[in-house]
Amino acid sequence: MAGYTEHDVARWVPEPDKRPGRTAFQRDRARVLHSAALRRLAAKTQVVAPWESDFPRTRLTHSLECAQIGRELGAALGCDPDLVEAACLAHDLGHPPFGHNGEAALDAVAAPCGGFEGNAQSLRLLTRLEPKRFAPADSPIGPRSVGLNLTRAALDAATKYPWPRGGHPTDPASPKYGVYADDIDVFAWVRQPAPASGPAGVPVPGRRCLEAQVMDWADDVAYSVHDFEDGLHAGYLTIEQLHDPTESAALFALAARRQAAPGAVDPTVGAGGAPGGAPTDPEAYAEALRRLAAQEYWPRGHDGAAAGRARLKDAASQLIGRFAIAAEQATRQRHGPGPLTRHGADLVVPPEIRAEVALLKAVADRYVIQRDDQERRRARQRQVIAELADALWRRAPLALDDLHRPLFQEAPDDAARLRAVVDQIASLTDTSALALHRTLVG
Repeated sequence: MAGYTEHDVARWVPEPDKRPGRTAFQRDRARVLHSAALRRLAAKTQVVAPWESDFPRTRLTHSLECAQIGRELGAALGCDPDLVEAACLAHDLGHPPFGHNGEAALDAVAAPCGGFEGNAQSLRLLTRLEPKRFAPADSPIGPRSVGLNLTRAALDAATKYPWPRGGHPTDPASPKYGVYADDIDVFAWVRQPAPASGPAGVPVPGRRCLEAQVMDWADDVAYSVHDFEDGLHAGYLTIEQLHDPTESAALFALAARRQAAPGAVDPTVGAGGAPGGAPTDPEAYAEALRRLAAQEYWPRGHDGAAAGRARLKDAASQLIGRFAIAAEQATRQRHGPGPLTRHGADLVVPPEIRAEVALLKAVADRYVIQRDDQERRRARQRQVIAELADALWRRAPLALDDLHRPLFQEAPDDAARLRAVVDQIASLTDTSALALHRTLVG
């Protein structure tokens, strides 16, 4: 595999190939694709609850769409496409029921054991919780589960925030992180040696590999465009609203506030360590809307009929192409031709393109996530998470399932026991969380 070394394709616990002819990254992709954790995403909220209608995305459909975008963009830059696809498929595996609302509720529950973060949970699931491979008793880390036992490069590519809680390179207060204290051992293995920035070879602990940057951009592109599409299709917003002066002013202000929030700007994006991120000036979003509205394919309305749906689908496709091609061209302009992999380059996304994607995210936030009926539902979801945690803790270990009960029984202290309870809740889908709540709480 051009651009990748034996170090990159190493697995935490060495294992032989089952059959010749497949690359290490093809095996990684297959392991994620066949995992139970990926299947569970079919019943986990992306933005709208899975049972509200047949049209909106779930976490699974989002992950598949992210994988398609990431695979093509990565391949265009010289990354191994199976490696990037595996990372895209894996990036949301740790997310709990009820979307980001469930994530916040579970973080409150998990405060005594170090908190909860969906990305850190993804690493935990990939390296510990998803049953696939076990380290033997005579190994340095065994006997224990090592999850899917993916390659070093695949785990690195799936790590969106390569630092522990409080370890953000420029913002210790950032709520975003990618590893729990319990999982530092495998994280340290993944990150050896510390990635360097530029030819000087100065270690930058928070720097992400190129494949992780491609995965992250594919994630942003997929959900910004598709949440916009879903909102229009569901009738939660109209194109006319976006161009109403009062509405648009509120939208631009929201987009700017979102970028000014703690942890919104990722300092590891951009060559030479230059900060990357969308602007914090509302006027930049007014300009972004003007650019998008000037495109021939920008939707002028949506009536729900076949022709209207086709126009909306074409607009979504065109927007994805616009955002992916802009990143490819800007990265090539900075780094030149030839294959770009691992820590040999950074993904470059023009600021105006970041602003356009951030604007579409703000549209989904304002018109879909912040709807009054959604807030009532979110309050109930937070209550379900809290009551589930209390019931499982009081009835543990018997109330825990066969996978998580041993983790609770073998835990050395209350913090580790609570982590086992949190692991079980995080594994639930929206529907199974509600069902278990009815059983345990009523």
